[in-house]
Amino acid sequence: MKPTKGLLLTLFIAAGGITLILALQHLTADSAAQQSQALERQALLDLLPADRYDNQPLDQPLAIDPQPLTNSQLHGGYLATLSGQPSAVLLRVQASGYGGPIELLIAIDRNGKLVGIKTLEQSETPSLGGHISEPGNAWLAAFQRHSRSDTQDFDQMAGATLTSRAVINAVHDALRYFDEHRSLLLEQHAHD
Repeated sequence: MKPTKGLLLTLFIAAGGITLILALQHLTADSAAQQSQALERQALLDLLPADRYDNQPLDQPLAIDPQPLTNSQLHGGYLATLSGQPSAVLLRVQASGYGGPIELLIAIDRNGKLVGIKTLEQSETPSLGGHISEPGNAWLAAFQRHSRSDTQDFDQMAGATLTSRAVINAVHDALRYFDEHRSLLLEQHAHD
């Protein structure tokens, strides 16, 4: 009889332990998922200096239908605001590079100046055009503070002519789209 009581007690403790572990996993799963999502969102927005916005731009998608631009494809956009006023527009564009599609997030301030460019996806040759995905890429950083009128003569990356051309053309497309739709893009906030 004693071995049976010991076995039941062991089974009871094991069942309680398993239940406790499953309950803890369930309770912490939401928190872990939220933290993971927050990190992904921040990584996406790292091209936009923190002092340029105080909203959650990814929660404010712009009413932009995906559409072809001259040299790229516009996939959508987001509005960044500071103190309730539009401060920047983030446009998602896709261009065709040497190795396939290059997806970019391009931040443009309310005055039409480039704030930053982030490569979201690409399949370019790692030692050449693939450098556009590296954090702090100096070539992409050189576009900052330029507008549509002063980005005509950007140098290409050495050995990555097709990639360079695709990115430069996508930047021109994004700036052109912003200039042509500036009031609509910036006024969408007022109607929300």
